[in-house]
Amino acid sequence: MSNTSSESPDGETRTFWKKNLVALWFGMFMTGMGFSVMMPFLSLFISELGDFTHSELSLYSGLAFAASYIVTAIVSPIWGSLADRYGRKVMLLRASFGMGICILLMGLTPNVWILIILRLIQGVFSGYMSNSNALLATQVPKKESGKALGTLATGSVSGTLLGPFIGGILASVAGYRITFFITGGLLLSVFFVTLFFVKENFEPISKEDNLSAKEVIKHLPNYKLVFGMFITTMIIQASNTSITPILSLYVKQILNNSPQVSFYAGIVAAIPGLATLIAAPRLGELGDRIGTHKIIMAGFIFAIFLYIPMAFVTNIWQLLALRFLIGISNACMLPAVQTILAKNTPTDITGRIFSWNQSLQAFGNFLGPIIGSVVSSIFGYSGVFISTSILVLLNLMLVRNETKNI
Repeated sequence: MSNTSSESPDGETRTFWKKNLVALWFGMFMTGMGFSVMMPFLSLFISELGDFTHSELSLYSGLAFAASYIVTAIVSPIWGSLADRYGRKVMLLRASFGMGICILLMGLTPNVWILIILRLIQGVFSGYMSNSNALLATQVPKKESGKALGTLATGSVSGTLLGPFIGGILASVAGYRITFFITGGLLLSVFFVTLFFVKENFEPISKEDNLSAKEVIKHLPNYKLVFGMFITTMIIQASNTSITPILSLYVKQILNNSPQVSFYAGIVAAIPGLATLIAAPRLGELGDRIGTHKIIMAGFIFAIFLYIPMAFVTNIWQLLALRFLIGISNACMLPAVQTILAKNTPTDITGRIFSWNQSLQAFGNFLGPIIGSVVSSIFGYSGVFISTSILVLLNLMLVRNETKNI
């Protein structure tokens, strides 16, 4: 089969992939922020939508948080197929416009069920991150893909990092509903930045020429490696999010119910993102030189030795230091997965592969907090960190097996 896309890291593409990186970084930043900006106040907003018991509020909050991730896991492969057929830019426009409108409408929601429905629809309009990675991966020269995709990853990381901080400030100053309006407007700005500044050379293909899922798998030079990276992505996300439900409670326990719990919990939650933001481009560039698989293996080993002592910290400064270092290990992992996928996927099926990867990533986001909640209820907070280190160890063994022939 011939390459249906005219995208290539040679010729004209060389002149605009760096400009695309800047525009896509902005889009990734805003998208990351859009998904995280409501985290500090979503439960509080839900409590204002009705007279709920504690258990009802917990249930509705959980549904609202999980809704978009569940739908994202289901629909991502569909959008990936359409991206390979019609191009990635149109998928970026679809995702940014749809998310912007959904979040705007959340500011008008009259009850909790409408909010949950809008969160479900927000998941339908996912795909900005996966298609950004796919578009850039088809344009950047392979020898620079680690650095480029690592830099792009810092957009979503920094957006996710600053989102709760910005959301908390906006909610306290302007109120919950105005915060939704402002966030929706910012995401609509991504639509226009993408429309005017992202360039893609793409030749649409007919439905008949679009590969089926089975044909996509056959088209992969090393399908075992690619599917191993999918599972790796899911486990990485499950590991990162497994401590989310208990992190603030763990901080509260360490500080002995200090009135500064909220302040330190915010710092503890955010500091890994800061470390990832600093380290990801540098580690991506290093991976281009010595091998991306070596970077990801180092990240797993480093993480195992960090999660275990987290279970036994005796003061907040120890936890902060370990959380900062875990951000460096994170910078070794997800960007490296994206790079390995980019280097082992033909251009004409890149959209499909990155969408499948996003689907597993969303499932990991959903699965991680469930694992953390169950483990903490049985073994306490420290048990969550031990179980997370076991998850990372399993991932290390998987990746070692899949990359041994690279």
